[in-house]
Amino acid sequence: MNASKLLSAVALSLLAAAGAAHAEIYEGVHPLTSAASRAEVAGQAVIAARSADPYAEGANAGPAQVIVSQTSRAAVRAEAVAAAHSDNPYADGASSGVAPLVASTVDRNAVRAQARAAARGDSLPL
Repeated sequence: MNASKLLSAVALSLLAAAGAAHAEIYEGVHPLTSAASRAEVAGQAVIAARSADPYAEGANAGPAQVIVSQTSRAAVRAEAVAAAHSDNPYADGASSGVAPLVASTVDRNAVRAQARAAARGDSLPL
């Protein structure tokens, strides 16, 4: 029985080896065609290695470019002060300014009594 298992294992390994011998060879998507010589490619590589990375982001991008403004510092400051003192036409919600004061109709002592009762765990009248 051991000989038959050994013989079947050898037969399977021979079939696997024969199947692997007929595998296709990948030749690439396009055939290799280059008009540049080795020296030209080497020169282009040196230039690319010493130039800035056009795909860099954040800290790897290097120093930011200096933007030269056509407006004077005093004019920008005057515009900022005028904008800070004027109403914001686009404001809504919390940024729309000071909320109007609304007078309450509930007695202060009643609110305190309800707060004490809630703190003690007493049931509140509804």
